[in-house]
Amino acid sequence: MAAHDPIPVEEFNYEALPSNFSLVDNMLAGAFAGIAEHSVMYPIDLLKVRIMLAELGSSTHVTQTRMQVVNPSPGAIYTGLSNAVSTISRIEGFASFWRGVPSVIVGAGPAHAVYFATYEAVKQAMGGNVGNEHHPLAAATSGACATIASDALMNPFDVVKQRMQVHGSNKMYKSISQCARTVYRAEGLAAFYVSYPTTLCMTVPFTALQFTAYESISKVINPTKSYDPFTHCVAGGLAGAFAAGLTTPLDVIKTLLQTRGTAHDAEIRSAKGLIVAASIIKRQYGWVGFCRGLWPRIITTMPSTAICWTSYEMAKAYFIRHSNDP
Repeated sequence: MAAHDPIPVEEFNYEALPSNFSLVDNMLAGAFAGIAEHSVMYPIDLLKVRIMLAELGSSTHVTQTRMQVVNPSPGAIYTGLSNAVSTISRIEGFASFWRGVPSVIVGAGPAHAVYFATYEAVKQAMGGNVGNEHHPLAAATSGACATIASDALMNPFDVVKQRMQVHGSNKMYKSISQCARTVYRAEGLAAFYVSYPTTLCMTVPFTALQFTAYESISKVINPTKSYDPFTHCVAGGLAGAFAAGLTTPLDVIKTLLQTRGTAHDAEIRSAKGLIVAASIIKRQYGWVGFCRGLWPRIITTMPSTAICWTSYEMAKAYFIRHSNDP
């Protein structure tokens, strides 16, 4: 059988979860998917954050393609994605692309375990696994519920991750635990959740769009709903790109709120929520400011969601096979 050939539905009833498929199995599959996704894509995510914190240069000596970090220094000015890679490697060292990755690994496992467990439970409850019909409402609702639950766990780790990704963080924080303690002492517990409402405003529509697109694309390219890594990968990548493009403005606002403690701008440091952060971006950078990091976000999200869905479906298939063994 070719590597991309689907397993016939008669041989392996994949989508309909068996009664003995436990919550623990589902959570382990989700944890595996989350750790795989975030570990592989972390360096690209770092570049996305760096560029998203940039502003379009407007001096007479530079063109509009110049990207300059909000707190500029010679090592934090990039003319593009490739220049960012070479500059960071040269000045901060290659290992800097993985600064803060332990925070993601520690947080992504439990968060994705809750994420996919909630997704499967809500989808099953809403009849999303019944027959071969398309169930966009079940997909969107299960995705929204999944992200509300998982982001409550992941948001503090995401704050630490982005603080570690900011240029110059190696001079401020030696480890994720020191970063967390410093943020807590300087800004209080609220700093870990100041972006949570904004995060939900972004991730709920993102996940609803992604899950609906994933189910819709899968319905077209894998109508039998059989386990097929190739179609899971393609559907996951396309769904992620679609959702990422539409929710980039909200991601820009979230990133500003999560990194406000590193800003020199007093107005940014005092930003308290979505409306205030959005007004700052509009006033300082114009409407184009809400599209900063659009392509890096799409480029990041496509392989990220492809890896996540492929890993999850693979782990889910593994546990279902073993649960069906005598």
